[in-house]
Formats: sequence, C-alpha cells, structure tokens
Amino acid sequence: MNSKEMREVPAYTEFHPRWYRKRVSTYWWLWKWSYLKFVLREISSVFVAWFVVVTLALIAGLSRGPEAYAEWQAWMRLPVVIAVNVVSFFFVLVHALTWFNLAPRAIVMRVGGKRVPDAAIVGANCVAWAIASAILAWLVLRGG
Repeated sequence: MNSKEMREVPAYTEFHPRWYRKRVSTYWWLWKWSYLKFVLREISSVFVAWFVVVTLALIAGLSRGPEAYAEWQAWMRLPVVIAVNVVSFFFVLVHALTWFNLAPRAIVMRVGGKRVPDAAIVGANCVAWAIASAILAWLVLRGG
C-alpha cells in the first residue's frame, strides 16, 4: 500500500455516527395475539416445572414417612402456595392446549389418501386427555 492509499483510509474517531434504530417497547409482544400466545406458551413451561417440583416434593415427603408428608401437606395449605398452584394450573392448561393445537403440524395423518383435518387431530387429543383425566380423578377420589 502506498502513502496515498494510507491517507484515504478514514481515521478512527470517538464520535462515530450511530445508525438510526427505532425504539421498541419492552412489551412489544402484548400488541399482537400470535406473539402473546407464543410468549404465554413459553412462560407456561416454568409453571409445568413448578408442578414437577411439587410432585417430587410429594414423593420425597411420602418416602420419608408420615411426619414429612404432614409437613408437605401443611406447606401446600399455605395461601401463597394455593395461589401459585391456581395460577400454575391455568398455565398448565394453556401449555397443554397450545401443544394440542400444534399437533396437526407435527402429525400429518392420512386416511384413504386424504389428510385428516387439523380439528380432528386436536379434538382426538382433547378427548384422550379428558378420558385420562376422568380415570385419574375417579381413581384418586374413589380412595378418599
């Protein structure tokens, strides 16, 4: 590189111009239903994890004996824990229903050469979920 080419390279300056970037609100996802639905589905995973932790705590309490199980039950009766469980239940329902609505994109079923409608796949998942829930509820409530 000769001296003339070296002079043409702009020197570094502390005051470099910045590109214009439109400011985006932190809550940009609230204004479009598809974005809100996506964010709620992602957040719901945290609440699913909460139920896993509660279930593991239940198993740990049961395995340690009646006193530990009684402590777990007392903890579950706290108003804060009840409130978190109610909110968690709502989000677990959101999680399950949104995944059921995504199932037709993952499962392409054909019957007689024709694609099964998305609503049939979602409906079959919901019916299977309702039947499994009813059986579990019957087993749990029958014993109490």
